[in-house]
Amino acid sequence: MCAKQKSDKYIKSPLNYTGGKYKILAPIYDILPEQVETFVDLFAGGFNVGINAKAANIVCNDQISYIIDLYRYFQEHSTETLILEINKRISEFELSQQNAAGYNSLRKRYNQSKDIIDFFVLICFAFNHQIRFNNKHQFNTPFGKERSSYNQSIENNLILFCNAIHSKKIQFLNKDFLSVDLSLLGKNDLVYCDPPYLISTGSYNDGKRGFKDWTESEERQLLNLLDRIDSQGVMFALSNVVYHKGMSNEILIEWSKKYVVNYIDKSYSNCSYHFKDRNAKTVEVLITNFERRKPDCQQLSLRL
Repeated sequence: MCAKQKSDKYIKSPLNYTGGKYKILAPIYDILPEQVETFVDLFAGGFNVGINAKAANIVCNDQISYIIDLYRYFQEHSTETLILEINKRISEFELSQQNAAGYNSLRKRYNQSKDIIDFFVLICFAFNHQIRFNNKHQFNTPFGKERSSYNQSIENNLILFCNAIHSKKIQFLNKDFLSVDLSLLGKNDLVYCDPPYLISTGSYNDGKRGFKDWTESEERQLLNLLDRIDSQGVMFALSNVVYHKGMSNEILIEWSKKYVVNYIDKSYSNCSYHFKDRNAKTVEVLITNFERRKPDCQQLSLRL
């Protein structure tokens, strides 16, 4: 049995991104190589996985330009300046867990100006800290009354996150995943993918938010890309789910037979597609083209 690493050894993104991987960083990094030359986080989102990579070079890519603009601001400005600007917004709009009018005023200004600090502060006070846009790229998450605020926990996460951005060599890209140039990667490099899940689509990728939808077409394009990466001799790791609320991703299951399927929840290590209570199970996996890095950990495979 593998010893579990404590999750508090990892940096946590200050963004509460849908599908964020912070809570399962320990089992993910139990599988990934300890160090790589270049680590590409192709669908970075909250960037929980990429920011924790031990790599000489890190590439952070996401299709949502506002997220990448925010990370670039973090990179280009001191943490002290950032916190000062955040508190300035909070004071200017008298933001609190009760002041919906102040939040709505800030949201209105952001949708007109697209000021990047306004964007971050909105996320802090938004319902469940969610990031959501309409088809016109207007931020439309409602106020998180009695729930959300810029608090000490977020500030602590922000400081550690920004310190890592300042100390590591990170390139931020805002491209479709098919447009990222991976041709120069080699055997000591790794491409990590945490795409939208085909069988658990969230509001951020439903095609109604002004950003690219995720359909079977995109799913197949990504899997074909990973095949090409494998033939290039580059390591890859794909986070996904094979079962969710009674649904199964048959495209992924069939494709995964060529590779190594690691279960995030070890209790599914001997499972098959014949689940007794399939509706109750979400089976999350990390599919790789290399073996689990720790020799004392049991290698798991999906046999369907």
